[in-house]
Amino acid sequence: MYFTASSANLLNIKADSLIVATGSQLQNSAKDLDASLDGAITSLIKAGDFKGKAGETLIIYIPVGTGKRIILVGTEGATTAQQQIRVTHAGATALLKTPSIKAVWVGEGLADDTEWQAGIVARCMQSVSYRYDSGRKIPAQTLKTLTYWVAAKGSVSAANKGLNYGAAVGKGMNAARQLGNMPANLCTPTYLAEHAKALTKGQAKFTTSVLNEAQMAKLKMGSLLSVSAGSDEPGKLIVIKYQGAKATAKPVVLVGKAVTFDSGGISLKPGGGMDEMKYDMCGGASVMGVMHALIETQLPINVVAIIPAVENMPNGNATKPGDVVTSMSGQTIEVLNTDAEGRLILCDALTYADRFKPDTVIDIATLTGAVIGALGKETAGLLSNNDELATDLLSSGLRSGDRAWRLPLYEEYDQLLKSNFADIANIGGPQAGTITAACFLGRFTKKYKWAHLDVAGTAWLSGAQKGSTGRPVPILMDYLRSKAK
Repeated sequence: MYFTASSANLLNIKADSLIVATGSQLQNSAKDLDASLDGAITSLIKAGDFKGKAGETLIIYIPVGTGKRIILVGTEGATTAQQQIRVTHAGATALLKTPSIKAVWVGEGLADDTEWQAGIVARCMQSVSYRYDSGRKIPAQTLKTLTYWVAAKGSVSAANKGLNYGAAVGKGMNAARQLGNMPANLCTPTYLAEHAKALTKGQAKFTTSVLNEAQMAKLKMGSLLSVSAGSDEPGKLIVIKYQGAKATAKPVVLVGKAVTFDSGGISLKPGGGMDEMKYDMCGGASVMGVMHALIETQLPINVVAIIPAVENMPNGNATKPGDVVTSMSGQTIEVLNTDAEGRLILCDALTYADRFKPDTVIDIATLTGAVIGALGKETAGLLSNNDELATDLLSSGLRSGDRAWRLPLYEEYDQLLKSNFADIANIGGPQAGTITAACFLGRFTKKYKWAHLDVAGTAWLSGAQKGSTGRPVPILMDYLRSKAK
């Protein structure tokens, strides 16, 4: 799909569809368009066919000079970024249900920030166009070109900038969704490693390396290897370096949990819904999605992606409840529950992250069911050892519509991880599970600024809408963009 911006006479642009975001009171271009249609839009509003409520859509089939159809998208009540994104998503969905080949999106009616709004339009168009690629033949998308129209010629540059960024984020989200949706017999740790190498091949600013189990053993990553021990699939540590700035600039390190299938190990999960445990690698998939987006945007920033990839299975070699393992940091861990495995692979990856002398480290993980109980499927859990970093991420969440909510890391919670037989236990009991999981990770992040995003509630949907969401690619990209200089 090709995106471009224009300020040409709206009525002279040839297109199959024209998308107009408006409330019940027509303003600016919507009002002018209505006049050119002899009041057709006003008549529909008066008749009650279109009330202008946020996300409401109506298609008018009038073959005038602007095209074959006009898609009205309601905006009333959409005051926050999140609400405006939902309106845009509704418009994109309505457009892609038509056989339109070329469309014009009228850049009015929502945000005053042209660059932001254009970016959201491109991102939503990419997201809505996603179809799971299983290798089978799927109908081709008919829409080839979307022109984002602005009234002022001076706004075209900002609109194009927003379109390019938004399209890149949308592509990154779709890349993450594709990996997340793949079945676990195909998307193995080895597959992820090969995908990372293929993704960055020929990209001058990228370098990819993969550590195998023997190399991780030499680094004494006993915690990570204790998880892969129960599977015939060998674990991998995938490292992707992106150098978009000077070599001396400290990188942002993104650590993404990639448990390609989580049976729970010896602490076996219930059978119902276990198929969704292929999504336990969505943290790693989102980091891979960010790498996709960086290829497109070429942001002037240094980023290191670390993706510990394992499968958690219960064979005869599997770690048992009560076993004690030694992490790369030297800290010993009593494994009270083998289904709390994500933190066991992340802690070694977080220790490994220190060698890159990071400016900031952010880990992303589908870590706890407790975060779903606390925040549902709308909001990611955020915990951090640095207030400035937490504030920046919360702001990025609001701007991108990929929201997070901060939870505390009080000392009292950390005390719940005491063990009689090791330096730390891998679970802290039935209370505050999201917080104690982050407290566990915090034991391995003392040397740098660190934040943890628990995306167990936001990374995928269940039921009729079952599938990966591509979150939190938007919040991560917004953060990196805000840090880029």
